[in-house]
Amino acid sequence: MVYNTYTMRYDPFQQKAIDHINDGHSVIVSAPTGAGKTVIAEHVITDCLAKKKNVIYTAPIKALSNQKFRDFKEIYGDKIGVITGDVTINPSAPVLIMTTEIFRNKVLEKESDLEHYSWIIFDEIHYLDDYERGTVWEESLIFLPQHMKMLALSATIPNIQEFADWIKSVHKKSFEVVIEKNRPVPLHFFYQCQGKIVDSFKEVKRLSHQDWYGRRLHLKPNRPDALIGHLFKNDKLPCIYFSFGRKRCEYLAREMAGFNLLDDWEGQKIKGLYGSLCEKFGLTGEKSALFLAPLIERGVAYHHAGMLPTLKEVVERLFTSKLIKVIFTTETFSLGINMPARTVVFDELRKYYGRYFGTLKTRDFYQMAGRAGRRGIDMEGFVYSRVNPHRTSSQELYEIIYGRPEEVRSRFNTSYATTLNLYKRYGEKLYDIYPLSFHFYREKERFRERAVKLLSSKVRILKELGYIKENAVTEKGHFASKVYGHELSLSELYEEGVLEHLSEIELGILCLALVFEPRKGAMKPKLNKKIKSLHRETEAIVKRIEGMEKRLGIIPLSKNYFYHLTPCLEAWMRKERFDKVISYTDADEGEIIRYFRMAVQILREILDTPASLYLKDKVKKAIGLINRDVIDAEKQLRG
Repeated sequence: MVYNTYTMRYDPFQQKAIDHINDGHSVIVSAPTGAGKTVIAEHVITDCLAKKKNVIYTAPIKALSNQKFRDFKEIYGDKIGVITGDVTINPSAPVLIMTTEIFRNKVLEKESDLEHYSWIIFDEIHYLDDYERGTVWEESLIFLPQHMKMLALSATIPNIQEFADWIKSVHKKSFEVVIEKNRPVPLHFFYQCQGKIVDSFKEVKRLSHQDWYGRRLHLKPNRPDALIGHLFKNDKLPCIYFSFGRKRCEYLAREMAGFNLLDDWEGQKIKGLYGSLCEKFGLTGEKSALFLAPLIERGVAYHHAGMLPTLKEVVERLFTSKLIKVIFTTETFSLGINMPARTVVFDELRKYYGRYFGTLKTRDFYQMAGRAGRRGIDMEGFVYSRVNPHRTSSQELYEIIYGRPEEVRSRFNTSYATTLNLYKRYGEKLYDIYPLSFHFYREKERFRERAVKLLSSKVRILKELGYIKENAVTEKGHFASKVYGHELSLSELYEEGVLEHLSEIELGILCLALVFEPRKGAMKPKLNKKIKSLHRETEAIVKRIEGMEKRLGIIPLSKNYFYHLTPCLEAWMRKERFDKVISYTDADEGEIIRYFRMAVQILREILDTPASLYLKDKVKKAIGLINRDVIDAEKQLRG
């Protein structure tokens, strides 16, 4: 069977990458968002299928994995499968899509099926620089099986050659670098500052320094509705409007209630399409869907992680139908999901980076700005930045837009589970692994010494707590090696027999408390006597582990348990309706679903441990009680 994935002529950089692939080389491609990197991935997949070879495609987030599954399934049909923590569909397919964490876990397993796969595609490989999860990409690259060729797709990064040279040094295989700096659809930058819309940086600088009263600039409002009116009048829709807060996205969408961006035909069409999609996804009568309907009928929508996953998918489908003219969304909409627009707007130029609020990085700016300009439709893309001189100086603005993209840095910091899996294979020689890392390749001696000390400290804790004895991994160690990211406290509870004595509902509550991260000021519920006791027990275990970690200088510390969503999960596992469940918390609907799914993922990991059949039977029942209806991600994806 021939799969026709691309009918247009290849751009020179695409052709160059494809030629290298055809010659049997691994390739890394660095190109701007929207340049057409996916075409190269499709060539690898098509070529592998023609030659009866298997290929793995990794994506950084589950939403992107699901999106790629849908997209590729339309091209390749039943040749596509997907595995994430939430979903397993057609896992023996010749083309398997998965999150990078799933692939990392596979490469660390002594026995895996990777010998059947000849290619690995790493999408968004610059995620190696992510503070919390970047180590997963680095571990995947270090332990990549020698027989597998690799295609790595990256945003524009200045040290791409250094990155490629490191991979060559580790694997000693032919590895080609393809760099494309230009976009097929150029970007035209505009600014809203002091209530005016201009396309000159010099004019923004002037506006940022005029009308001073004493030391503080007297600001004139940058009205979002005035900006949308300008875009509508000048035929610059559809528009993706990026805002870095969920509530802000919804507020901005409501502020557009006075606009009608659709003609009569479009209004009727979107009303019918929205109704049929809501019926298909079981959203008819759903409060949040009804709330969104009047905006949808005017060509306006919002999209963020706090929404029901099914409602997010409905909005995505409406946007691809070209009937949504303005979508207010958080940055996840920019990540790999193929939904370009004519215009991108930045509500502000500062965001929360996990540990601090800071000016937007140049790389992140262009990841989002790259959604502007639809190939084959637009001659240019338009990017509007709303500038508040009190929050972003003209110098900061210049560095965001005209500065050099940030280099990719190593975040190598193996988890306890990874350390245990390495110890199974290499024993005390596991320290020989660190010199293979990108961290070792590019960092100075003092940082290298710190990294080795950190790894040594983790091994020491594992030995002190009995995960490693007499240079061998114990049963508790084998348990911990399967539970990535939450190893120690859960394994201590396992060893003490606590898990065996919990009911199905209590097991679900425990795993939910382990993954949940409360927002500042989040509502705390009243807990029953049994859960209060469990709370005290988990608190004591984490405190003991943290004490050891602090003594040895290990960061980050093991995670605490938070029982904020306990009443929600208990009600859900007792078969209450979801609209009733959400009344027990101030968390968003999408947030509740995401954490319930994460709890299911932890429960599934327990099934792969040496736990007793009695415990595993309860775990299976707990999964069944949680993973139903709106929580069942696989059901949504199959639909």
